[in-house]
Amino acid sequence: MSSIEGYEAAGELLRALAAPLRIRIVTELADGPRCVHELVDTLGAPQPLVSQHLRVLRGAGVVRGSRRGREIAYALTDDHIAHIVADAVTHARENTGR
Repeated sequence: MSSIEGYEAAGELLRALAAPLRIRIVTELADGPRCVHELVDTLGAPQPLVSQHLRVLRGAGVVRGSRRGREIAYALTDDHIAHIVADAVTHARENTGR
């Protein structure tokens, strides 16, 4: 992968993480795989919205789904993603005083 391709891939990753709900989903998945209904319960967001954001994250290669009985459990594809999000959230909180 050339350095230009690396920057383009990093840009795609950051675009996929650009929505606050997607950041919250990644934060939840950092603790382990979750099914959609578990994310809905934890995040308090409507199921169609959570599913839509999971689709974006899956398309960007941030999450993967694996069958768990009749459900699909979503997990992060790489622990680095959890660190990127955790660092971004920490940085934002430090700069806003929250």
